[in-house]
Amino acid sequence: MRYTERAVKVFLNTGFRFPRRVIWAMGLIKYSAARANVELGLIDEGLGKAIAEAALEVANGLHDDKIIVDVFQTGSATGLNMNVNEVVALRASEICGCEVHPNDHVNLCQSTNDVVPSAIRISALAEVRESLIPTLNEFINTLDELSIKTEDVVKPGRTHLRDALPVTMGLEFKAFSEAFKHDLKLINDVLTHVRELPIGGTAVGTGFNSHPEFPKLVINYLKELTGLDITLSESKSRGMRLLSDLVMLSSSLKVLAVDIFRLCQDLRLMYSGPATGLNEIDIPQEIPGSSIMPGKENPVVVEASILAATQVIGLDYSNSIANMLGEFELSMGIPLITYNIHTQIKLLVESMSKLNTYVLMRLRPNTERLRKLAESSYALITAISPLIGYDRASELVKQLREGKDLRTVLKDLGFSDEEVSRLLDVNKMLRPQILKKTK
Repeated sequence: MRYTERAVKVFLNTGFRFPRRVIWAMGLIKYSAARANVELGLIDEGLGKAIAEAALEVANGLHDDKIIVDVFQTGSATGLNMNVNEVVALRASEICGCEVHPNDHVNLCQSTNDVVPSAIRISALAEVRESLIPTLNEFINTLDELSIKTEDVVKPGRTHLRDALPVTMGLEFKAFSEAFKHDLKLINDVLTHVRELPIGGTAVGTGFNSHPEFPKLVINYLKELTGLDITLSESKSRGMRLLSDLVMLSSSLKVLAVDIFRLCQDLRLMYSGPATGLNEIDIPQEIPGSSIMPGKENPVVVEASILAATQVIGLDYSNSIANMLGEFELSMGIPLITYNIHTQIKLLVESMSKLNTYVLMRLRPNTERLRKLAESSYALITAISPLIGYDRASELVKQLREGKDLRTVLKDLGFSDEEVSRLLDVNKMLRPQILKKTK
C-alpha cells in the first residue's frame, strides 16, 4: 500500500469517497483482467486465480475500508486505480502465499487511463438500469393513474399565474407523465453511447503493452458478470480523452431534474393555503411544519425534492466543465464526473421515490373548491369573444373587476338565461369548439 499511503497525504482530504458502485466496477475489471491474462498465458493460473478471488472481494465490498483515496485527486484517477491494485495485490498475496505485485500482475495489460473510464461507464450503466429506470417507471405509472383519477376534476387554468380557461387536473398530470416518458427515452438513447468501453487502450489509446486479444476477453467476462450490454469502443482514444457520452447522460439527468422541479413547483402552489392560498389539493403530512405555529403543515417532501433537483442541475454544469479539462490523450476530469454522475442518480432516485410514496399516491383534489374557482374565473368571458368580438369582450372584463356578476353582465347583453348557462358551462370549454349564439 506504499502508493496509497503516500497519495492520501498529497491528495485533498475532503472526505469525499468514490461511490460503492464504482469500486464494484473496478473490482470486476480487475477480476476480468486476471482471467484474461491467465487465458492468454501472461500469468500462471494460481496467481491469476488469487488475483481474481481478491478482486471479487473488492467488488463485493469486503475491502471498502481500504479504498481511501479522495475524489479530489489526480485528474486521471490514478489514485483510485492504484489503491484498488494495491488492495487486490495484498489480498491475493495472502490467498496464494506468494508475492503479487500491484503493477506487474494486477495491472497487467492495463492503465489507469483505460481502466477508470471503463469502470465509471459500467457503474453508471448499472445504476441507471437497476435503480433510476425502475424508479422512473414507477413514477410515470403513478402519474398516469393520478391523471385518470382526476380526469373529471375541473379546475381553473392559469397562465402567468392569472386566470385562464378551465382545464382538468387530469390534463395537468398527463402533461407531466408525457414529459417524464420523454425523459426516459432520452436516458435510454444516451445509454447506447455510455455502453462503449475503452478497455485495452492502455495509456494513450494504442493498446501498447497489452495483448491484442485482451480487450475482447475482458469485455466477455464483464458482460457475464454484470449482465450489461457493454461493448468495446470503436475508438479507445475517444473513450479515454473525452467523456462526452457521460456528459450526455448528465444532461439527460438534468432534463429529468428540471421536469421534477417544475412538477414540484406546481404541487407547491396547488397545496398552498389552506385559508389564504389556492388550496386545490390536500397532501397528508407526516411531520409538523413549524416549530412555533401549531397545526401548520408544509410540503416537506416536495421542497426537499426541489433542493435535490437544483443540485442535479448544478452538477451537470460541473460535469460540462470537467469534460473540458485535459489535453490531447487524457481527460483530466474523470474523478469529479464519476462522483457527480452517481450523486445525480442517487438524488433523482430518492426524490422520485419519496414523491411517489408521500405525495402523488396520497394526493387528493379539493374537487368542489376547484369547480367553484373555475366557474368564477374572468377567463370565462372568452366564451362570448367569438360572438361580440375580442375588444368588446375585453371591455366587459372591466365590469367584472368592478364587482359585477358575469351572468348579470351577459344577460345585460341580451343573452337569455338558457344561453348564459350554456355559454358558462365549463365542461364544454374542455374540448375544441367555438360556441355560437342560439337563434
